[in-house]
Amino acid sequence: MYPIRISPLFENRHDAGKKLSVQLAIYKSRNTVVLAIPNGGVPVAVEIANSLDTELDLVVVRKLPFPLYPEAGFGAVADDGSVIMSDELIRKERLTPEQVDEQVSTVTGQVRQRSLLYRKDRPLAMVRGKTAIITDDGLASGYTMLAAVESVRRRRAKEVVVAIPVASSIALGKVKTVADQIVYLAEGTDSHFTVADYYRHWFDVSDREVIKLLNSRETKNLWKL
Repeated sequence: MYPIRISPLFENRHDAGKKLSVQLAIYKSRNTVVLAIPNGGVPVAVEIANSLDTELDLVVVRKLPFPLYPEAGFGAVADDGSVIMSDELIRKERLTPEQVDEQVSTVTGQVRQRSLLYRKDRPLAMVRGKTAIITDDGLASGYTMLAAVESVRRRRAKEVVVAIPVASSIALGKVKTVADQIVYLAEGTDSHFTVADYYRHWFDVSDREVIKLLNSRETKNLWKL
């Protein structure tokens, strides 16, 4: 593991995926599927899937934002309908049941739209009996990953491995309780932790870039979007 420090450890998401792949080499000979959380997780996942020579797919997840400050969230929704929420945060922010239901409904619609954009009518990858490696570019609160793990569990994966370049201590604590294994390169303990601090080149990954990366895949499955 890299030493704890707030300075760039990765040039970009592709670099992070390559470095993370080294720690995941033991999964190369297994019946494995790599699942990316879009958008930022896709460049990371492409490098991992290429290194392991295995299938790549998506698990589309979006956070449930607070109505008054959407940059923060109290949970997340996944593309199979899995919903993870923090009752503690809901009580703390005094959200009403109506507010919670409205946010869940809105985000569920967004997840469906994004899933349709990326996969058209292509079904979810079969993960039953496989080792599923779920990845993103980093974890701040951890709620999106919790929803992703819950989604993959429902699909009967044999083993769920969370692979992350960098994560906050808070997020790691949450994810360790639900994943079979967690592989990460850096842990952020600062109260003002942000994933972007660990990347030299940080920018939003567009939908167009996601589709381009998926279409360029040359491993066991080829996306045709």
